[in-house]
Amino acid sequence: MTVIPQAATAPVQRARIPRAVARRPLGLVCLGFLVLVVVAAVAAPLLAPYDPTATDLFHTRSGPSALHPFGTDSLGRDVLSRLMYGGRVTLTGVGEAVLTALVVGVSAGLAAGFAGGWTDRIVSWLVDLLLAIPVVVTLLVVVAVVGSNETLAMIAFGFLGSPALARVVRGATLVVRQELYISAAYVAGLPTAYIVTRHVLPRVAGPIIVQTALFAGSAVLAETGLGYLGLGVQQPTPSWGNGVADASHAIDQQPWLLVPSGLVIALTVLAFGLLGDTVRDATVQRDAPPQPRPKARTRPAESTPDSAEPEPAALLSMRNVTVALNEPGREVALLEDLSLQVGRGETVGLVGESGCGKSMTGRAVLGLLPAGAAVTRGRIRFGDEDLTTMSQTGLRRLRGAEIALISQEPLASLDPVFTVGHQLDELVRRHRPGSRKAVRARSVELLEKVNLPEPEQVARRYVHELSGGMAQRVSIAMALSGNPKLLIADEPTTALDVTVQAEILDLLRGLQRDTGLAILLISHDWGVVADLCSRAYVMYAGQIVETGEVTELFDRPRHPYTTGLLGSMPRRGTPRTHLPGIPGSVPDPGDWPAGCHFADRCALATEECTLAPIPLLQVEPEHRTRCLHHEDVARGQATPVDAVGRTA
Repeated sequence: MTVIPQAATAPVQRARIPRAVARRPLGLVCLGFLVLVVVAAVAAPLLAPYDPTATDLFHTRSGPSALHPFGTDSLGRDVLSRLMYGGRVTLTGVGEAVLTALVVGVSAGLAAGFAGGWTDRIVSWLVDLLLAIPVVVTLLVVVAVVGSNETLAMIAFGFLGSPALARVVRGATLVVRQELYISAAYVAGLPTAYIVTRHVLPRVAGPIIVQTALFAGSAVLAETGLGYLGLGVQQPTPSWGNGVADASHAIDQQPWLLVPSGLVIALTVLAFGLLGDTVRDATVQRDAPPQPRPKARTRPAESTPDSAEPEPAALLSMRNVTVALNEPGREVALLEDLSLQVGRGETVGLVGESGCGKSMTGRAVLGLLPAGAAVTRGRIRFGDEDLTTMSQTGLRRLRGAEIALISQEPLASLDPVFTVGHQLDELVRRHRPGSRKAVRARSVELLEKVNLPEPEQVARRYVHELSGGMAQRVSIAMALSGNPKLLIADEPTTALDVTVQAEILDLLRGLQRDTGLAILLISHDWGVVADLCSRAYVMYAGQIVETGEVTELFDRPRHPYTTGLLGSMPRRGTPRTHLPGIPGSVPDPGDWPAGCHFADRCALATEECTLAPIPLLQVEPEHRTRCLHHEDVARGQATPVDAVGRTA
């Protein structure tokens, strides 16, 4: 069940917040300052050197001295003592405003974003209405009605500030509501209130914290502003606001009086903002320590069995590529000694289970590796250019124009706010600038090229008006907008039914025939690979374990993993018998065995398989395998069932 790990992330994130703040010097300084202010206010009766209302007419408007470290005001009252006692009034008002904004804003935002429908419309209308009301003018009206009741005034300020928080929470909730684990929670029978509080609220905590911190700073300014205008607590009760007012009356005689109260107010507002930003980073898991710069890429000194020289006609060549993720104290390989080639106009398949590194291979080619990951060894060449040493500017020049990507989730890759034509126009304009009419004509031409009926109407549609097959065709049209030489198709038919899948494959085949496009097809479906590809690479746990002509792999596989994958194909099954299955699962990066990565799941594994890395051995002119027992597999001693150890 997927909902349990999501719920469990909340306490983990909360536990990480103090450590994140402690690791950031700026956050630690801000937290320390706010703690100091709160402690000074709470413990004012014990720490303050004087009574805040006690006067000393012999020492009025004095500067800092041994008796009065912050000086005295116009009546000789100690400024430090009044700041400490005034903090109790100011911080209490800030707390009242923040609590009100949280209760109203978070509740309204969660209700609107999660419930949707009429609830969303009504809440959004009320939020827009309240946002149109001037806060300062309304607050002054409230004070005029209730008098010098600071509690009611700050509650009113919190209510007036809640719409901004509600809007942010609503937007974040709308995104979280679409997650699959929310649907899984409903299916599991969890009540709505539990789902909202345990699964949605922790995910939107980051924006809430940031907005709360900023609002707390605004509340400090609002409370001190009321005190400055004489609309808050009245003299002789101290507050930071009336301290500023007293200083303003004597600024021509003693300018120093404005420094203590003004500096405390300014630093408090700044500390709230910076601390909120630090906590936000921890909540959304962006508090990881800085990743070291990728090491200089090393080149293999000599050819190895894995590093066949690229063919002259190779458009894309990956040679002994290792992609690693820098983690504290270690380097975790995501791809290991990977060699792969795609010729001009050729369709090559990359096959394997989920988690084997197929999509990571595509991202390495495009230079879109996740944060902290880098190519640490090997070479990726596209034509005559080395992608591993190319700058980000150079990679951006290639993306779309020379190398394009079809995502496995076309609906998620399209912006729901804009029409299909608008999004396609942006790409066409980037690769082929022209007039608005010419750009739209090119967009319609692309939609027609991918066999979409009535392309002009499709261009005017939004994403929610497209079916899965139409969205996939639109994604292909967007990929073709720059006339690329290489198309990386990442599971292009996964979410489509059989009929639409066949249409998409026919479309790709026709586009390749007409344009000479090379395709790297990433898939877990052998049927799709057999239908479209001439060669294929079988990938397992970050390594290529077998490669060859597709017909050769189907007829004479030389690796137990390939045998297991082929044996588990439904179309190869026998009626009224169980399909064979591969026991276990793909190991996570960092947990790969020292020898053969498939050894733990292979019935043919021996001690020799676990001692050292297995090279990619050449068994036929165009056939390679990473298995010491490939002859046993070829002789049929490892049937699909035997090779994987058991039947499903």
